[in-house]
This record gives sequence, C-alpha cells and structure tokens, in this order.
Amino acid sequence: MFGLLDCMQVYAVLPEMNLNPLLQGLDPAAANQVIATAQALEMNRPDQGAGQLAPVLARYPDHPEVLRMRASLLSLRGEHKAALHDMRRALQQRPQEALYHNAFALFLAEAGELDLAIDGLRHACELQPGFVLAWYNLGLFLTRTARFDEARNALRRAVALAPGYTAARAQLADLLRMDNLRDEAIAEYRKLLAEQPWAGMAWWGLAEIKTLRMDTADSDAIRRAFMHPHATDGDRIAMGFALAKSFDDQGRYAESMQALAEANDIARRHRSWNAPAFEATVASINAARCTADAGQELGSEVIFIVGMPRSGSTLIEQILASHSKVEGTAELADLPSIIGEASNRHKKPYPRWLADMGADDWRQLGQRYLERTAHWRKRRPLFTDKLPNNWMHIGMIRAMLPGARIVISRRDALETCFSCYRQFFPGNDYTRAFSDLASYWRSFDAAANHWAEKEPAHVYQHVYENLVKDPETHIRELLAFCGLPFEDACLRFNETQRAIGTPSAMQVREPLRADTARAPRYGELLNPLREALGFSLVGN
Repeated sequence: MFGLLDCMQVYAVLPEMNLNPLLQGLDPAAANQVIATAQALEMNRPDQGAGQLAPVLARYPDHPEVLRMRASLLSLRGEHKAALHDMRRALQQRPQEALYHNAFALFLAEAGELDLAIDGLRHACELQPGFVLAWYNLGLFLTRTARFDEARNALRRAVALAPGYTAARAQLADLLRMDNLRDEAIAEYRKLLAEQPWAGMAWWGLAEIKTLRMDTADSDAIRRAFMHPHATDGDRIAMGFALAKSFDDQGRYAESMQALAEANDIARRHRSWNAPAFEATVASINAARCTADAGQELGSEVIFIVGMPRSGSTLIEQILASHSKVEGTAELADLPSIIGEASNRHKKPYPRWLADMGADDWRQLGQRYLERTAHWRKRRPLFTDKLPNNWMHIGMIRAMLPGARIVISRRDALETCFSCYRQFFPGNDYTRAFSDLASYWRSFDAAANHWAEKEPAHVYQHVYENLVKDPETHIRELLAFCGLPFEDACLRFNETQRAIGTPSAMQVREPLRADTARAPRYGELLNPLREALGFSLVGN
C-alpha cells in the first residue's frame, strides 16, 4: 500500500523523538531490549527483533511501547488484524502520543483502511505539528487517494520542517511529474541529487520520466552513490531500478538485467511474496459465486479499468478521460476500503463473507461505493476507477454495481511481466521474481477470460497491441462498449491535460508508438521469464 522506505522508517528509532517518556515503566534492562528491538526492525531483522522482545513481553505484556513493537512485528508478518489490535491497546493508554497515531495509521494502510489512516495522520499532525514523518505519510496517502492539492500542502509542510528530508522532496517532485511539468520535475530531482547523491527516490523519479534518456554520466553517478555511507537498502533498491533504466537507455541490456536482478533481490529480502497463499485467496473469491445483484442500473456511472500493471491501463483511462462525459480519476482505493468495511461489519475476513450476501446486502455495498466516489461525478456524469488489482473482484463488482462497465487491460504476457519486473513497485511484491510474476499472470489471465466470456455485455478485454495497430477502430470499440458516442478528442488523447499518478504519466501524453516492445531487445536474456510463463525459448 505504501513504499518500502516508509515501512522501514515507521519502525525506526527516530532521532528527533525523545524516547524516554515512551519507555517509562520499564526497568533499564527491558528498556534496552525494546530499543534493540526497534533497531533490529529498522535493519529489517524481524526474527532478531522478536527474540529481543520476547522476554520483555513476558514481563510487561501490557506496556504500550512493548505493544507498539509487537504490532510492528505482526504487521511485517502480514498479521494486520493482530497488529491493529495491539496498537489500539497501546493508544488507549497513550491517546495523546503522535508517534502512536502515526504507527497506527501505517498499520491501517497496510490493512487496506486508507481513509482511516489519513484521519489518523491528520490527528497525529494536530497533536504534534512538528512531526515531520506524519506530515510526509499524510502527503503520501493523500497522493494515493488522488487528493493531489491536499497532498502538496502536507508535503510542503514536511519539507518546511525538514528541508533535507529526501523522501518528501522527491514526492513533491513526483507531483510535478504527474502534473506534466517535466522540466520542473527534472530540475527538482537534479537539485536534490546534487545535495544528496544517494537519494534513491530522486534517481527513480528521474527514471520514471520515460521520455528522459539517462546517459553514462547518470549510470556512473548511480554506481558511486551505491557505495555512499548514507545509502540505505531502500535507496539501493530505488537506485538499482534507475540504474537498470539508464543501462537500457544506453543499449547495455545484459547490465540492465543484472541491475534489475540485484535490486529485486534486495527488495525480496525485505518483503516476500507467498504465491500459494495468493492463489488460494483468488480461488476462494472465485468459489464464492457472487450472483445476486443490486438492481440492473446501479453503478452505470462508473467504468472500472482493471488488469496487470504496465499493461496499458493508464492509456485506456487517458482515452476515456478525453471524452466530454468521462472524468478520469486515478487508482482509487474505494473498493478495497469497502471490502475492509464489510469485513469488519461481518466480523469475517474477505472473501469468507461473500457467500453470506443477498440482494439487499449487495445493493447497500453498491450504494456505499457510489457515496464514496460522488465527488468524481461533479463535473461529468461518468468516471473511471483504474485500480489494476480490482480484476480479482469482478464478480463482486457485478453483484454490487451491475450497471458498471469493466474494461480489462491486456498486453502481451512477456512484455507485461517484464515491464513489471523493471518497475520499482513498492508493495507489489509478486514482481520481484519471474516465478511469482508468472503465477500472478496465470491467475489474472484465467479470471479475465472467465469474466469476459461470461459477461460480454459488461466485461470487455482491450488489447494494447490491437490498439497500436489500428487506433481508431479500437478506440471506437472501447467507446461503444462504454455506451459513449465517438468524439475526435479521444483520438488525440495525448493532448488531454490532467494529473496522472502512474508510471505511464509521460508516455500517455505522447502519440501512440509502435516501438514500445522491449523483449526483442533482450533476446535470450529473458529466457528464464519465458520458461516461467511456459513459452518457447529463443536463441542459445
């Protein structure tokens, strides 16, 4: 849900915080063990941290700081419900502690409760207006929910409090890039790197400007920055992806693949992906058979765009947002938030409660979604919801919003998976290894084909390669599926001005190109990915 750097920072012993009040009530030995736990977590050594905390937990099971440390460990393990329970207990004892509200907000975000996380961060900032990390996290989550003006204000506050705070400055530059202020964004990234050459997020910000060619001066500078004593693993991960992009720009494909492998290896050491558990979850969702509906017209205002990341979904959104009747939004978190609300209400984890739903329940869920997204319909009658992972919830969407249209973005499997592997995707941990990517692709592919065949009037597969070959024909087909009259502006989608918060922000502001495929350039270097996908190998 949020970036690796931020997951690490929240568990750190922040230098500006006076920890003595937090440790009150612990004897000196226990206090030292809590500090050692925090340091182990900061260094991504959860097993070591758990060992340090175990004797303290036995003696002080209700101490708020001990509970905060255990909540941190539980969150790292993906046990979000248990982490939130412990953090609530800690907050009950120290309701005025801003650091605790910040930690609780991050645990909420990991559990999919982004709105509640934002509320918690606002409260943390009110309690302690000089709390830089809370302002930064607030800006990050507001960006995630497409509230860009509010995000800028929060990030500017963080930078004003701590001018050297790399992450906040890089995120502000990211907002410039999203607003299509290319030169201003490049200048901000370069300025930050001149002061802090190890700033990984600034290097990655430059790499995200796909229309910027990174040369040997950049790749040499990144390699030097890797060795800087201030560089963290989070910096090295971001720099690794930027280095790979730089090598790719220079045609140094073997070196690019090596840089990607090293960056993904570091990332996997911090967060792993459980492919069998994911496949089991998808199977449980599919088995629920959400067949009851909420009324045939409910949801006709929304166009869901789903699919694998890096498959052309931002391009679809940009085409639709160029239409006079459609508001282009962002990767909205509203559906996952509604799933979280329903799980709390049913007191069951998703998807176990799906089978309990009746027509009235689905109608209420659909109406709740439309209430949450009402502000996107103030200017235009229709809006897009482009959260790629919603492909898992097509059955649920059909039940709660049967009038909605669902566009599945598809692109060549090899190109899509390789593009995901090349992307610095905090939180998308399946992109770190070819075997995990292939497993995720197969789950997506099966769901996409099933729903497109079952619900052709409401589910449409839009193929990127077909669009590139014959733009007008396939744009007309897309608009017709969405019940929209053809407008010439949709052919000139690159001229549409709007904030775009995805890696394709710069690309969709250019005319369509036929030379975007990367697999041919890498040849047999991609054979391990081909093998994972079950494709024929090339060369020798």
